[in-house]
Amino acid sequence: MSGSYIGAHLSLLFLISASFFWVNFVSANNIRANAQLLDLPIEELMKVQVTTASRHSQKLAEIPAAVFVITQDDIRRSGATSIPEALRMAPGVEVARIGTDKWAINIRGFNGRFADKLQVLIDGRSVYNPLFSGVQWEQLDTFMEDIERIEVIRGPGAALWGANAVNGVINIITKKARDTQGTLFTAGGGSFERGFVGARHGGKINEDTAYRVYAKGFARDNMEAMQGKNANDNWHSARGGFRLDHQRGNDHFTLQGDIFYNSFGDTLSKSSFDITNSQIDSARGHNEGGNIRFRWDRTISEKSAIMFQAYYDRVDYKSLISNQFKAESFDIDINHRFPLFNRHDVTWGFNYRLYHNKIYDGALLSFIPRDRINQLFSGYIRDEITLIPERLKLTLGTRLDHNDFTGLEVQPNGRLMWTPNEKNSIWLAISRAVRTPSRAENDVLFNYGTQGKPPFLTVLQLNGSPHFNSEKLLAYEAGYRYQLAPQASIDIAAFYNDYSQLRDLTFDPRLGSFHAGIPSYFLLPIGLNNKASGQTQGVEVSVDWQPHEKWRLQGNYSFLTMQIHSESPFRSLDPTTGSADKITPQHNMSFRSHYDLSEKLQFNLWMRYVSNISFYNIPDYVTMDAKLIFKPTKNVELFLVGQNLFQEKHKEFVSDFIPSLPAYIPQGIYAGAQWRF
Repeated sequence: MSGSYIGAHLSLLFLISASFFWVNFVSANNIRANAQLLDLPIEELMKVQVTTASRHSQKLAEIPAAVFVITQDDIRRSGATSIPEALRMAPGVEVARIGTDKWAINIRGFNGRFADKLQVLIDGRSVYNPLFSGVQWEQLDTFMEDIERIEVIRGPGAALWGANAVNGVINIITKKARDTQGTLFTAGGGSFERGFVGARHGGKINEDTAYRVYAKGFARDNMEAMQGKNANDNWHSARGGFRLDHQRGNDHFTLQGDIFYNSFGDTLSKSSFDITNSQIDSARGHNEGGNIRFRWDRTISEKSAIMFQAYYDRVDYKSLISNQFKAESFDIDINHRFPLFNRHDVTWGFNYRLYHNKIYDGALLSFIPRDRINQLFSGYIRDEITLIPERLKLTLGTRLDHNDFTGLEVQPNGRLMWTPNEKNSIWLAISRAVRTPSRAENDVLFNYGTQGKPPFLTVLQLNGSPHFNSEKLLAYEAGYRYQLAPQASIDIAAFYNDYSQLRDLTFDPRLGSFHAGIPSYFLLPIGLNNKASGQTQGVEVSVDWQPHEKWRLQGNYSFLTMQIHSESPFRSLDPTTGSADKITPQHNMSFRSHYDLSEKLQFNLWMRYVSNISFYNIPDYVTMDAKLIFKPTKNVELFLVGQNLFQEKHKEFVSDFIPSLPAYIPQGIYAGAQWRF
């Protein structure tokens, strides 16, 4: 679809929206207010219960950590069609789209397609891939209307969630089955969002047992690569699942499962990979898999509970760079909370994870050995000590992780929370966290790229190392929350992170060799070590203001600076770590406006600014999404969404390690309907 065609429709969207806004603004005093026009008053949002920060429910205002909650209403009003897009709402979270099905997402720096310092959970189960210690975001999906909230913890969460929860934790929490009763159907389509459809049905087996089932699918268009080339990355997805909740006295049982299939594509830069594979540059791939989760919760008292959770996950993956890989994981998690001596609130537990993966040799990489099983054993304890009732609390905790690569890792944490009154709270924290090696860093042989021209052609090959150690972090944090009025609040967090033993690249002369042929080339092996280090510091500010019962404004700003210390001549080949200070925008801003023009009409705007990324020569950009929602009847919702409105296209990031052609994020418009009955 041409830019002029999209522009015409976007202009129409704004004309319609502006007209509705003016008509309703001049007659605002004549419109009856609706108690549900906006999701929650701001003072009620400060009382929202958050579970990820402490593994039990706490009010947002009482948590000694940098926490942001994305509610279902936020997601609905934003027009986001995926979890990565919804995460743009949180301060300190860098979300950069690489292609139709590819994202780079991290918190407080070190971003990349394979960002490895972020722990991501769905309903408390980890979804990071131990193959590269990151998240395959194209696999991370669910029925968006089933998400109750997304809890974003900025800063280390390793004392509770273990290795890889270095820069933050994201927990996507879905609704209980009893909260999704009835039938919901949604469908729509447009330019980039070619088409989507989803259905959910919830019911009851008996008064104690509720269930739901869902199915969804979508098709998204190709993006445009450099020089106008088609990136060949259109994405088709199908997914389905169920949830069963049973309540018996103080016991709550949950059984939940999902299956999915994704079809996607990629185009590689021919100049970026091994000359022996120069005929391979574009191909389609797919992944498919599923998971099942069982959880048991017993509530003993207001401050005492037991939780047991087990899940199994499996995925088969085929892509351009790897003929095929299969991965499966099994996890058991036990958590117990109890009071002790009136002033102590103790939480302890242990966790066991088993990862099994098998990787077949592909065009660019291979693993030795091909098949591997890894295990992780963990134990943790956390004590929240009341020093002054309702005023001062000290939290101490630690987690012990034993992994197959580096053995025992200790990750302690201390936090102090001072609440002088109901409107103010101040917190301080110091934490140690580690990022354990991935299997790739131990076992991979990756034909990274070429340098020079025949007869002086050099092929770079990245070699994993069994001696690669864990990356370490010592983090210092401080935060302040202030409830200015029932209609306004501000949340400020500052941090200083000191990283040591970061990944670095080095020349390994033992493996160098000359290959005669047409053309001839010299194989230059690059190994891994832990000689790099770095410091990051920054400030994150989030403001929430409701000037009118029908109008809400939310804004956040993040500032981040980084200093990476590396003497490697190959540091530019590892932008995720070695050149992380050059791929991280210093400034990120987000501003959202939610306006209920009437009981039936809502108008939502979302503007974002991201500063430049010097390493990839990406300029700063400003973009905006707009969503108009019309409810002709109680059970029907019609919506029109414009995406990336301020420019025809813009670039946000470039794929690291895998040399996918850089793509431009297009403008888009889509419309749809939702029906509940």
